[in-house]
Amino acid sequence: MACDNCGENEAVVHLTQIVNNQMSTYHLCQKCAAEKGLEAGTSYSNAPLTDFLAQMGDPPAGGEQAAKEACAFCGLTFDDFKSTGRLGCPHCYASFEVQLRGLLRRIHGGTQHVGKVYLPPDPGVADRHERLAGLRRRLQRAVETEDFERAAQIRDQIRALEVIR
Repeated sequence: MACDNCGENEAVVHLTQIVNNQMSTYHLCQKCAAEKGLEAGTSYSNAPLTDFLAQMGDPPAGGEQAAKEACAFCGLTFDDFKSTGRLGCPHCYASFEVQLRGLLRRIHGGTQHVGKVYLPPDPGVADRHERLAGLRRRLQRAVETEDFERAAQIRDQIRALEVIR
């Protein structure tokens, strides 16, 4: 793909800008990107986690000794985590807290969750719907057998549950 700016060289930088709710995409060569202050380089967003972890550099504060220490529960070392991208057990979070805080800070810009929290649906609503369905079946059987007193009691129970909604 040719550069959108000069039209001569191959585009190596793909820039998407949103200004006033208008999206513009530019495909630029190395020279034109440098003129706009952009650099063509390694994109970490497409690299697997293990590659990112391997490029992290030196372990913080504790040096090489901290990277060699193992989780007391599963025996995983931080070097093992860097090579696989996976922790061995829930205890690893406590064992590698210092290193993980630094990693999270570099990846996410902080160590505290500030996003949305999953709230499961209210179990009472599902139970109520299930109970209503059962009462409606019982009401239908009571009407079919012409047990109208029982049907009236079931009808009242259904109305009470429907008011709760």
